[in-house]
Amino acid sequence: MAAGRNSALSGNGLAVASMLTWAAGFPAAEVLLQTWPPVALFAARLALAVAIMVPIWLLIDGPSRVMRARWMRAMGVGGVGLGTGMFLIIVAQKLTDPVTVAIIASCAPLIATLLELASGTRRLRWNFALGVLVSIVGGLIATSAMAPAQLGLGAALAIMSTGLFCWASMATARDFPELSQTGRTTITFVGGLVMASLLVFSAAQFGMDVLPSKPVDAQQLGMLVIYALISMGLSQVLFIASIGKLGVALSSFHINIAPFYVMVIMMMMGEEWNSTRALGAGIVALAVVLAQDRRVTRPA
Repeated sequence: MAAGRNSALSGNGLAVASMLTWAAGFPAAEVLLQTWPPVALFAARLALAVAIMVPIWLLIDGPSRVMRARWMRAMGVGGVGLGTGMFLIIVAQKLTDPVTVAIIASCAPLIATLLELASGTRRLRWNFALGVLVSIVGGLIATSAMAPAQLGLGAALAIMSTGLFCWASMATARDFPELSQTGRTTITFVGGLVMASLLVFSAAQFGMDVLPSKPVDAQQLGMLVIYALISMGLSQVLFIASIGKLGVALSSFHINIAPFYVMVIMMMMGEEWNSTRALGAGIVALAVVLAQDRRVTRPA
């Protein structure tokens, strides 16, 4: 019982840290999208993350384990799941705004729960079902406060991105047990980079912009470091570690609090405080507590 409580506590702590670092990427992307086409930002984000994380992975797991890793599986999970999901969320933010995209991601607990039920890694208990419901209510309350620039296509792309992210995160935690948390994240990022390269090549063939419209300065480089290494690299490592302790459904509850974190960061950049979004975040935090299973087990 004590081990289960410790696992739940550390798992939730990892999820909170993951969402805080993930939220930092939305304001950074807002700055970059002023001059970067989405496909260029997508590719640059993954290229920087892979360039830094692969050497770290080699040091942690060793060259032999890296060479024996399930690379073909990683191409599918990373390319289709993470790669496509990341690209869609960048386009969604281009069409809407940072807080709106974070709020739309509040469908993650429902999607993740359905994925776990379908895979047989979770049985639906009353407290978890109640937590999902309360989490959705919190997301709806936060959503009621938004004044998005444009919904429609942007909202649809954000929902698709969330579904792909939940599936890819569950597969990353499940399908590479021989790798460290850093290794699991990095190998799927490599798959995402392959997808990004294909998208950049295709966009160039169709005559689309694949380079920033202005020279890259120190501010943009700083924003790219935040967006690639903190909001994506570090955040995903923490999220995969959280899934290993809680499962993807419960870890994804924390995504509903991300709009609050984004709002706080945006407020530090001059935006106004929004009490309704703060209330929604508080309700989601309550949902996380309600959904905790006293017998927390490590998913298969």
